[in-house]
Amino acid sequence: MNFSNIKFEINDHVAILTLNRPEIRNAISDDEIVDEIVGAIKMVQDDFNMSVLIVTGEGSAFCAGGNIKDMKNREGIFSGTPEEIKENYRRGIQRIPLAFYNLDVPTIAAVNGPAIGAGCDLACMCDIRIASEKARFGETFVSVGLIPGDGGSYFLSRAVGFQKALELAFTSRVIDAEEAYRIGLVSEVVPAEKLMERALQVAGEISSKPPRILRMVKRLMYLSQNMTLPEVLEISAAYQALCHYTEDHHEAVSAMLEKRDPVFKGK
Repeated sequence: MNFSNIKFEINDHVAILTLNRPEIRNAISDDEIVDEIVGAIKMVQDDFNMSVLIVTGEGSAFCAGGNIKDMKNREGIFSGTPEEIKENYRRGIQRIPLAFYNLDVPTIAAVNGPAIGAGCDLACMCDIRIASEKARFGETFVSVGLIPGDGGSYFLSRAVGFQKALELAFTSRVIDAEEAYRIGLVSEVVPAEKLMERALQVAGEISSKPPRILRMVKRLMYLSQNMTLPEVLEISAAYQALCHYTEDHHEAVSAMLEKRDPVFKGK
């Protein structure tokens, strides 16, 4: 797949997706960038050698959300009748949260700068968020007379809790990286020049583990959010039985007993 709105690279078992429209602060501006983001995520999902996906932005911003000029001019996703705009959302930007939700590979948002509106939601779609000290976060839809149209009402409340998500959504307040850390929106804050180094370090820690087991752990964790305890235990027993029959499980046990580093093959 050819990319012009994003950069996509693979280093060993780690994929890096970089939004690459710095001239518009990496706004999610049209179906083309949506297609590229969704396409890159599918490539990661389909490649069982992949263990981690890092998402970041080129330039000074992580993602400025929707393109305000397109809103003003009623272009792109914002064009047409109310029914047509609804379909534009469903067939356009809403494919991104669905792609992340269906991705079994662990994801890290390396938030290098402002993550505003849909950009804040994009960060929340990732499993782990590491912020540069220059990062800013804002669920700012109400300030432009809109509601979170790309799943923000789902992701943000799960990241920071229902009450804090309501406060951020109602006020459209933009918070800095330190406040994001205090409320649990990000796992840590690092100097700007150390952001990718730290994201890659965390990715390396994750990718050193059995890749297929990582996928199962992630899926189990997400399924557990909407299950009763008996249901969680039932599916956990089934997943565990599968794990016991993997080569990587046997390798991990052997390596521990032999006091050596394991060599996982994703089998």
